[in-house]
Amino acid sequence: MQTETEIGYNSKIEGDVVVTTVDAALNWFRKNSVWPMPMGLACCAIELMAVGASRFDIARFGSEVMRFSPRQADCMIVAGTVTYKMALAVRRIWDQMPQPKWCIAMGACASTGGMYRSYAVLQGVDNIVPVDVYVSGCPPRPEAVLDALMKLQNKISKEPVLEKLTLANLKKEAA
Repeated sequence: MQTETEIGYNSKIEGDVVVTTVDAALNWFRKNSVWPMPMGLACCAIELMAVGASRFDIARFGSEVMRFSPRQADCMIVAGTVTYKMALAVRRIWDQMPQPKWCIAMGACASTGGMYRSYAVLQGVDNIVPVDVYVSGCPPRPEAVLDALMKLQNKISKEPVLEKLTLANLKKEAA
């Protein structure tokens, strides 16, 4: 008797054996262990701290391990106003993060510069790093950050893993 159910990732149960694809298994591992690198630059950082507290509990999504070292993180959460003076540091930290990596722009200031239309404020962090998910609000509620994390997990679960690895190896061999 064959039944098709979803347990953790796209799979089939045939007797005592779970059958799935390598992409589905790897993406399931990756999406449930996103380690954020918090870039708390302004008031949104307080809301980001609240996400890690017991009331909102980001640990339910496998992201409780806030890494303050870019080499150990795979998701940068830019929370707050990015000034041009700080933009170089944000970009340097982004470049130090290993692949695959993702970015969440948290709040109006990180997304668009917010209410600061001045010569000193970068009008959106997407000018220096690619952003995967935008969180609206000034400052956004912790629930909105958790929603953004769930959207990022959904995006991660649909990414092809083996295809990227194969293309990267082909490019290395061609060079």
